Amino acid sequence: MHLSDDVAQVFRDYPRIYFACHRRHVRDPKSGVRVSARQVSILDHLDAERPMMLSDLADHMGVTPATMSIAVGQLVQQGYVTRVLDPVDRRKVQLRLTNAGVRVCAANSVLEPTLVEEMLDQLNDRDRRAALHGLELLGRAAVASQRRRTRATKRSRRAAS
Repeated sequence: MHLSDDVAQVFRDYPRIYFACHRRHVRDPKSGVRVSARQVSILDHLDAERPMMLSDLADHMGVTPATMSIAVGQLVQQGYVTRVLDPVDRRKVQLRLTNAGVRVCAANSVLEPTLVEEMLDQLNDRDRRAALHGLELLGRAAVASQRRRTRATKRSRRAAS
């Protein structure tokens, strides 16, 4: 498969940033308990205010609702997630981060803040602003692309049913 020059550049530069700045271990800053990368990934998809349906999270992460239910159950036991029945459709389960879940997410970004700051300090002000603007644009495009894929997946599953 031939990559366009733009795609090849993302493939070249993104891993450089990730490997230079990623955290090695994820821990709850209050309890010191180690949280697995998979658990952090689930937590990163949740919010304390806006509920997410368990089935939507499972779809998005490419696992069955039963598998996601087991994973979420562990996070509920650890105090990072609340799981409540949807008041409109009691067959659905709403997930929200607890204060502890918010704390873990805030303290355990995949990137280490001091390493990111060190990387950004290598740039002059003009290049730094340009780089951050470029990341903002890529971030927006990533969210839009992900939403489009999620909608397309839901449509194709409905059509198959």
